[in-house]
Amino acid sequence: MYSQTPDIISFSTRNKIEVFKPSELEKIKNGTLQILFEVGTYFPSKKALSIFADHGAQVDWESQIVRIQPELVKSAMSTAPRSFVLGGREERLDLTLDGSHSYCCTDGCGVHVIDLETRQQRASRKGDVAMMAQVSDALPLISFFWPMVSAQDHGKTAALHEAHAGLTNTLKHVRGGTTMHPKLAVYLVEMATVVAGSVEKRRSRPPVNANICTIAPLAHDQHGIETALVYAEAGIPTSFMAMPTMGSTAPASILGAIAVGDAEVISAMVLMQLAYPGAPVFHSIINSLMDPRTGGYIGGIPLASAGVVQLAHAWKVPSLGGGSTSSDARDIGWESGTDGGFGAAQIPLGGGEICGYLGMLGSSMILYPEQIILEHDTCLHAYEVFREFEFNDEDMATELIKKVGPRGHYLREKHTRKHIRDFRYSPLLRVQDEMGNLRQPRDSALEEFKKLYSNHHPQPQPDYVLSELDRIMAAADLEAQKLGG
Repeated sequence: MYSQTPDIISFSTRNKIEVFKPSELEKIKNGTLQILFEVGTYFPSKKALSIFADHGAQVDWESQIVRIQPELVKSAMSTAPRSFVLGGREERLDLTLDGSHSYCCTDGCGVHVIDLETRQQRASRKGDVAMMAQVSDALPLISFFWPMVSAQDHGKTAALHEAHAGLTNTLKHVRGGTTMHPKLAVYLVEMATVVAGSVEKRRSRPPVNANICTIAPLAHDQHGIETALVYAEAGIPTSFMAMPTMGSTAPASILGAIAVGDAEVISAMVLMQLAYPGAPVFHSIINSLMDPRTGGYIGGIPLASAGVVQLAHAWKVPSLGGGSTSSDARDIGWESGTDGGFGAAQIPLGGGEICGYLGMLGSSMILYPEQIILEHDTCLHAYEVFREFEFNDEDMATELIKKVGPRGHYLREKHTRKHIRDFRYSPLLRVQDEMGNLRQPRDSALEEFKKLYSNHHPQPQPDYVLSELDRIMAAADLEAQKLGG
């Protein structure tokens, strides 16, 4: 027997804040145009350089620096779609990226797991990806699944195996593509086609999206950018994520870091549009700060997070950003709870189409399985706070108040029995054990995770799809061996 995947709960963006004025957004965009033309961006790919050269950009073949004229940037970006759909296995689970809703996703790309049974830290593997996809399928605020850890037991085809684990363990949209050898990226496209049912459906409701990180400052990875071109040709939506660190790989100011990150992201988007006009792309800048005491990483810059969403929308593309619950803390405790609570409150204020990044600690490197339950509960609290209030005259209950009168009580009233259930009561907070002692929320979350993992079984893919996916994975593994991995 399989379990019903719940309908998705999304955040309305009606409460979003504006960090930048329209005139300030134009200044940032003009700064990006200036950087792209006067400084340039490093593209270590003959294929990318040829595309730029064919469209009139200034290409230095020796240094592999591309300088893009402002008018060429504007022309290319005008073909990028403002809105597109990320498809679920069922249409009710589709995500429309048009700015009206913020959809939460899991966080991704960790390498360490606190084992569910031994509670010891170990290297992540494909089974962990499948486990988290299965549990995420049961959590309504998680709208699409980003493989939370790496399938380190599968070498060069790790990203493909992560996508496979997602596509076979949740009905929700899956982040499946990342930087890999372009010869392997074609297998992700084939997987997406099989799951969607046809090339046409893959393009209109793609079941997977991809993420390609830039290299700060102002550079790209050869395999990353060539893989992105494979996805663009196939209509696989791709986010380009810049991760400038203020003080080391970016200027030590929010605006300076945004300028560097935006130039990286826009240069990649321009390449995609020049090669395949109309290719679905979305914008992401994750700013961080260098700790001047240690040289270490400090993530999560709130004002920058909301501001870059505005910038994406100024470029007329969707945004991946605007609120994250993940924490730099290495264990579950005060720091992770503070980061998660504050991050959840940012989600409706940021207004990004995709946001949240639930479930990871240690700067997105460490997976505690129960953390996804804790952060999902935190986000539900934020949802209740920010959702639109429904004013109902009957809820004023004036006749009931007259009936009970001064110094009475409402315990035995039918109205109480009916409406006391209208409020959400956290299954993690103020929970007592059999002895009447309060349980730690972390213990309740771990128990809830194990219950979902044991009892929630998403509807499997059809047998013929599973068979085709197995064939594709076997072919990809063979190709990886030929490539030397």
